[in-house]
Amino acid sequence: MQHPGILFMRALALLPLGWVRGLGAVSGYILYGLVASRRKVAMTNLTMCFPQMSVTQRRRMVRSNFVYFVQAWLDRSWLWHAKPDTVCQRLRLTGAVADLQGSRPTVIFAPHFYGLDAGGTALNQQLGRPMCSIYMPQHNQSVDSWLRDGRMRFGILRLFHRKDGVKSVVAALRAGELLYLLPDMNYDIRESVFVPFYGVPTATVPSLSRFARLGRAKVVPVISRLTKTGYDIEVMPAWENFPTEDAVADTALMNRRLQSYIDTMPDQYYWVHKRFKDRPPGVPPVY
Repeated sequence: MQHPGILFMRALALLPLGWVRGLGAVSGYILYGLVASRRKVAMTNLTMCFPQMSVTQRRRMVRSNFVYFVQAWLDRSWLWHAKPDTVCQRLRLTGAVADLQGSRPTVIFAPHFYGLDAGGTALNQQLGRPMCSIYMPQHNQSVDSWLRDGRMRFGILRLFHRKDGVKSVVAALRAGELLYLLPDMNYDIRESVFVPFYGVPTATVPSLSRFARLGRAKVVPVISRLTKTGYDIEVMPAWENFPTEDAVADTALMNRRLQSYIDTMPDQYYWVHKRFKDRPPGVPPVY
């Protein structure tokens, strides 16, 4: 028997986008009121990253952030179950798309904006180039299968488990597969370096630099923005002189450029994540 949540998402895919977004807005406000723990996490993150904002401004942004979170989650209904033409019409791929074509090894830097799945779907559906990404399995088998099937709906996509190691990913890169990489979360402290993020020393995995260097690949940022008509997926020009031999300097540069992307739409970034969970030695926790 299929998970009831998945049945709900299949039914939701049949509704007009405005209805889906409206439901997301209402649910987002309710979630903001109910989930105090994540509300506190988001407020803490914004306090650390935007100290110049007033408390009222930060609260307003957190409410908006919860709305975008739920809207993007419900959008998976039509991304993975609506007709392909409908999906294509709602995903606008713009920018330096030519930098993702051809066969040169390429790492896509895909920061944790809420439109991540829309961005991956657009590239899979509209580019026609094999892709791969790194995936963390879900505890519920039905939900895990639904997420995997949805992300693999279009094109050719391979999902590597985090435990698969670096070699498999590097081999895929060198074979010409695009690597859709999400390196801007607080992952394993043992694999992280502390570099500034909005002026705060932040545990950050240097995987963008590492994979680009080992795969002899260029780095192309892709930023996904939720809009009233769907999503705008902007492909930015490939970074020049990246990577270098200094992974720490590369990772610090990645965070600086990530800040510039966030500043264009701060309420759509994944602030509900404990980005500052791991702290430098001797520095007290913030959550």
